[in-house]
Amino acid sequence: MSRIGKKPINIPSGVTVDVSAHGTVTVKGPKGTLTQDVNPDIQVKVEGKEIVLTRPTDSKRHKSLHGLYRALINNMVTGVSEGYKKDLELVGVGYKASNQGQVLELSLGYSHSIFMALPNEISLKTDTPKGKNPVITLEGIDKELIGQVAAKIRSLRKVEPYKGKGVRFTGEVVRRKAGKTAGKK
Repeated sequence: MSRIGKKPINIPSGVTVDVSAHGTVTVKGPKGTLTQDVNPDIQVKVEGKEIVLTRPTDSKRHKSLHGLYRALINNMVTGVSEGYKKDLELVGVGYKASNQGQVLELSLGYSHSIFMALPNEISLKTDTPKGKNPVITLEGIDKELIGQVAAKIRSLRKVEPYKGKGVRFTGEVVRRKAGKTAGKK
């Protein structure tokens, strides 16, 4: 049996879970509402304060779907109760970040500034502490959406291995390479 799929999901207080006849799971909590369509092969049941997922057979496809939907529903429950947060750090001389509402303006060493409109489901905050690197903070209830937006921002200027400049997640370890060495005579 799937190690992830067989674990029941605990429902915290203040969170309600509804499962429709068509297999759509709706999770409502203090921070918002999320929905997810579940494959008809996977059965989702709410038993007291737990969500239990079962699969019909032990085929490889059913095993993978079992673990997948358990993880997705668990992320939804965590999102509506606690929320998710990602921090990105801009490392490099002259790299800047600012925002006007949901529009993020980035200066990443190109000849022009980059403007990026973010979805309304994500709250955006930029901070430039004195003497430190600028930080972009993304918060929301949808883990997948936050990860996707953070990856898009990071792809605008990936971290290079020689000087370590670029956009990185806070706490990310960058493997550095040695530069060229002087030739021997």
